Amino acid sequence: MWTILLLILSNVFMTFAWYGHLKWFKGDSHALWMIILISWSIALLEYCFMVPANRLGKELYKFDFAQLKTIQEIITLVVFAGFSIWFLNFKLGWNHVVAFACIAAAGFFVFHDFSGATKRPLEHSAATAYSPAIDTGKESSPWPK
Repeated sequence: MWTILLLILSNVFMTFAWYGHLKWFKGDSHALWMIILISWSIALLEYCFMVPANRLGKELYKFDFAQLKTIQEIITLVVFAGFSIWFLNFKLGWNHVVAFACIAAAGFFVFHDFSGATKRPLEHSAATAYSPAIDTGKESSPWPK
């Protein structure tokens, strides 16, 4: 699914922008304004993946806002855990794993409908979200033109 892939890429850049400088620029050898500019430039790449991920998730895959945010947070934790172990050489303890699992459990609750009501069918299918070519029988792309 495009939303998940783009969110993973976005989070890789975000994690490097937020935490990479802590390993790359140790001590006072670099001015803070320089580190901020470097982090902002990395974060720009994050937004280049995040914005399309959220648009596709909302318009094409019909996730609601809470679902998009929950997916984002779960992916953030998975990417951060890997980054912490691999890049920062940080050892996660059992308490970190339990805390991350509690947040991941939010995914169950945000995607589960406890109301018992059946969902109404979508007025527009995902295929028509971006493509007027649906009436002509041509194959369409999920990406806007």
